[in-house]
Amino acid sequence: MIDKLEMFLAVAKEGHFGRAAASLGITQPSLSAGIKQLEEQLGVLLIFRGSRYGGLTPEGQSALVWARRIVGDTRQLREEMRATRHGLSGRLRIAVIPTALTWAAKISARFGTMHPNVGFTILSRTSVEILQMIDDLEIDAGISYLDNEPLGKVSTVALYDERYMLVCGEDTAFARRDSVAWPELDGQRLCLLTSDMQNRRIINRNLVAAGVTPQATVESGSTVVLVAHVLEGGWLTILPEDIASFLTQGKPVRMVPLEQPQITHAVGLVAPWREPHTPVLDALLGEARRMVSDR
Repeated sequence: MIDKLEMFLAVAKEGHFGRAAASLGITQPSLSAGIKQLEEQLGVLLIFRGSRYGGLTPEGQSALVWARRIVGDTRQLREEMRATRHGLSGRLRIAVIPTALTWAAKISARFGTMHPNVGFTILSRTSVEILQMIDDLEIDAGISYLDNEPLGKVSTVALYDERYMLVCGEDTAFARRDSVAWPELDGQRLCLLTSDMQNRRIINRNLVAAGVTPQATVESGSTVVLVAHVLEGGWLTILPEDIASFLTQGKPVRMVPLEQPQITHAVGLVAPWREPHTPVLDALLGEARRMVSDR
């Protein structure tokens, strides 16, 4: 039953039998047979299908909630039994908003020192994608905004509040300033994150509050691309202080604080709501709390 529920989750995620089979490392006929057996065991049709995937039936939508819960509980049972036998081990999958990737490194380095048998897979994703990946059991935790858009029922540990910096070339007029007011960015040549990024939506609100129409001549999902454009000359970008400090270190650019008032938001560790958590995830949440208290 667990194997068949895993197949069902894969099909619901991929929306395609072929891709779902490939993600599980099985053949498409084996996947189709497994789904059919699951439907026979449950006594309902879960997936509309003719020559191709047609979406989940109403019963399938209900079953999806249960499947996530059952598969999640099963994985937790395995983790707890493994921890009992061998101590903390395995691999944590964490998705992170691009502006918080340096914090992912801080957490994994600190946690890895304490628990050397635990590995990490760290992915860069938008805040919306992170929440969906948590729901789909694709990741164990995320690092994202905590107070800007609805999170749903999750466990959280606040890590820091963003402080925004203007990043500019060292030969620009702004580079000689101690601070810059948001209204002064009106008409400037900005390169910013894409609008699907929550950070961009926060920056847009700051600009609008300052009477500035949010416009960017260059948009990217990569903070590296933004800083590279500043280095090329003529562009300005706005980044949170930590990632800006990391990306600009040793480069001919300057970080200049943007003056208050500005709209800031908390960023933190986000994990599925589950009591208890798996031993590894529980230890990660505890280490994140200690990191904050040690600052």
